[in-house]
Amino acid sequence: MNFLAPQWLLLLIPVVAIVAAYLVMQLRRSKYAVRFTNLDLLTSVAPRGPGFRRHVPAAAFSVMLVLLVIGFARPTAEVQVPRERATVIVAFDVSASMLAEDVEPTRFAAAQQAARRFAEGLPPRFNLGLVAFSQYASIAVPATTDRQAVLDAVDRLSTSAGTAIGEAVFASLDAISTIDAQAGADPPPAHVVLLSDGSITTGRSIAEAVAEATGRRVPVSTIAYGTPRGMIQMDGRTVQVPVDGPALKDLADSTGGRFYEAASGDELRAVYDDIGSSVGFRVERQEVWPWFVGLGLLGAVVAAGTSLFWFSRIP
Repeated sequence: MNFLAPQWLLLLIPVVAIVAAYLVMQLRRSKYAVRFTNLDLLTSVAPRGPGFRRHVPAAAFSVMLVLLVIGFARPTAEVQVPRERATVIVAFDVSASMLAEDVEPTRFAAAQQAARRFAEGLPPRFNLGLVAFSQYASIAVPATTDRQAVLDAVDRLSTSAGTAIGEAVFASLDAISTIDAQAGADPPPAHVVLLSDGSITTGRSIAEAVAEATGRRVPVSTIAYGTPRGMIQMDGRTVQVPVDGPALKDLADSTGGRFYEAASGDELRAVYDDIGSSVGFRVERQEVWPWFVGLGLLGAVVAAGTSLFWFSRIP
């Protein structure tokens, strides 16, 4: 937490002095009571003390002073603020390895379901596009606010051979360029979310994709989807298709995105939820002094209310 007017925190010094004086007075009061040596007689003639209750108003009053001083110092904190607009491109791996059944019912079907949920959860004003890639990459749906178009395209996806991760990034950047051209001098912030389960096998390299995305200042978050036990049937034989994450991690780290690993449909949905939260909000530093002033006034109410209720006076 930072303060825009930290000089006001010096007022905490007299507050601490008041608290110290109160504690000293309570200690002196205890000593005076002990001077009355006939404790049995003291118990019979003196009413029962209020015990801890006599300290509650003072404690509430002290807390009030501290909170009000902090409020005057104008504290600031990082706050998540919803974005009004953004462009998000989902790059979806449709290579044959996505038919592995290590994720029920298959990697492909579970990924389709999670992608639909992600699309439905984004703010309505966000532009959302879909890129499908296997041996080649193509823009299945240009970035648009029409969610149904994206959902229908996700349902129509089908698998084929090859994994062109680099080409998927270039196609995603092309889709973003179209929106930027339409927006003119004030394009919305953009983000690419790329899901894949394998290593690049064709097309331009990840290093080339990193250079292009970095130059465009577009972060690419990547999801390595599947488990090391993945298998598919190909030409009558069983082929191992373990998930391969290092290249995807390098792509995300080098472009300022985030790298995720998901080994089940539930984990993938959680990843998409996290991405949606990070893309849909921006972090701003805002003043939060009203919270401290409000809590300080609540402390004043507690101090006055307990003193009036228990001792018939307002401190």
